[in-house]
Order: sequence, then structure tokens, then C-alpha cells
Amino acid sequence: MCIWALATMALAPLPLRHQKRFGLVSLLTLPVILIWLGRDYGAVPVLICSFAAMSLFRKPLAALYRAVMRQIAKR
Repeated sequence: MCIWALATMALAPLPLRHQKRFGLVSLLTLPVILIWLGRDYGAVPVLICSFAAMSLFRKPLAALYRAVMRQIAKR
């Protein structure tokens, strides 16, 4: 999980077009890492790492939330 966090933070200085591509890969691998972490160490480290991941991805997750809410409002 520490390597994942460091790799995700290393994306910040990249140009935005690269951040989106690698950030998506990072975001998609997160559930796998959290499941693995939870299986080996329990729920407390998963909760801590989940909050850390939400902190790293707060703006993309907020944008995704707004997009989903717009789609729901259109129906």
C-alpha cells in the first residue's frame, strides 16, 4: 500500500494527460490492494488506507460523484 501511495503521489508532477491515464490505473488497482491488505492485516489498516486514498483522489472522486449525480438527475 505504501508503494501504491508513493506511485500515486509521483503522478502529480506529470502533465495532466499522463495523470489521467496512470491515475485511472492506480484507482482501478486500489480495490485489489485493499482486499489483499484486509485479508492479511484486518479492517483497521484498510480503513486508514481508504481514507488516505480518498484524500489523494478527492478531486477526481468529487468530479465522478458530480457526473453520476447529473446522470441520475437527467432520468
